[in-house]
Amino acid sequence: MKPLADRLRPNSLSEVVGQSHILSPGKPLERLSHSDYIPNMIFYGPPGVGKTTVAKLLAKQANKTLRKLNGTTASTADIKDIIAETGTFAAPNGILLYLDEIQYFNKKQQQTLLEQMENGNITLIASTTENPYFYVYNAVLSRSMVFEFKQVSVDEIAKALYRAVDFLADERKLQIKISEVQVKAIAKSAAGDVRKALNTLDMCVAASTITQNEIVVSDEIVSDITYKGNFLYDKNSDEHYDTISAFQKSMRGSDPDAALHYLARLINANDLPSICRRLLVCACEDVGMACPQIIPIVKSCVDIANQVGFPEARIPLADAVVIVCQAPKSNSAYQGINAALADIQAGNIGRIPRHLQNKHYDGDDVKVKGQFYKNPHDYEGHYVKQQYLPDELVGRTYYKRNKKN
Repeated sequence: MKPLADRLRPNSLSEVVGQSHILSPGKPLERLSHSDYIPNMIFYGPPGVGKTTVAKLLAKQANKTLRKLNGTTASTADIKDIIAETGTFAAPNGILLYLDEIQYFNKKQQQTLLEQMENGNITLIASTTENPYFYVYNAVLSRSMVFEFKQVSVDEIAKALYRAVDFLADERKLQIKISEVQVKAIAKSAAGDVRKALNTLDMCVAASTITQNEIVVSDEIVSDITYKGNFLYDKNSDEHYDTISAFQKSMRGSDPDAALHYLARLINANDLPSICRRLLVCACEDVGMACPQIIPIVKSCVDIANQVGFPEARIPLADAVVIVCQAPKSNSAYQGINAALADIQAGNIGRIPRHLQNKHYDGDDVKVKGQFYKNPHDYEGHYVKQQYLPDELVGRTYYKRNKKN
């Protein structure tokens, strides 16, 4: 039997939960669903949020021959077979190709589609869980409309679950007794993934006791099936980079609650290297000269975490996160080195002043002999004014002290 998510797949856009920003009346995809014209489109977003469903619904209304491929299994030969159908009796009005997981197609495979997309023989609707601007060939992107699908809220997933309860009850010819609290627990455990929520409900119902003419779903069953494993985290996905980005930005923004939340996500994913790297970078980049003594403190916490490992590593890591959040902030050194590197890369280098060079003699061509370097330690306060920058860069300022420093 097919999974519940497939058995209950919506038959119209109005049945799709979530994605109101593109599917509500008057929004782009809703308007396209009433149009005779279907453009090339790319849908991207996390798993289980309706990309495949919407693509199939739009494909169904197109007066074209529908073909389907999956980027994980399809080959260039499969694409050529579809192209061979164009202009034949098999596809008199052209082909609508639904390509799932386009990010697994290499550049050559994607390029194979270009000419057919250009002349209209093939209309492409592709879906991907990754950011298409990183994974999809630019020429394909330029010929397509890109729509972002977002995680579905708990309340929207609950709507799909209630519809699924009615569907299962009708399918099994039994009443299903499940509470609102249990439905919300299943919806929350899915982390925005409607498909996962539906399949979790299906497992809960299948594992429940049949009493007389009804299936009674218990709190224990829901708890056991939704426990742990409800947090999906792929270290090679956009979710990974979004999480570590939010982690550092929360520390930079001095929000310990948010920073600890993202730390918990990374701990749950057992991603110690990313945590340590971001903590060290944040201590140097974002706290920096406002409290430079924090750098060895954070380094010590990171060393302890690496030495003891999880689960105890969470303690020094949490200490470090809170310390960084509560510390004053200054990125003056970070900005300074970036400005200096920009000059170097632009060719603004200049010759090192003679008195700073590592020379102890002068050639015969030098009229005034001597290095003329002034050692600051030979002067009061261990300081003496002299030129350190090359002549071409005299007056250039890279390090701008923050007013609070």
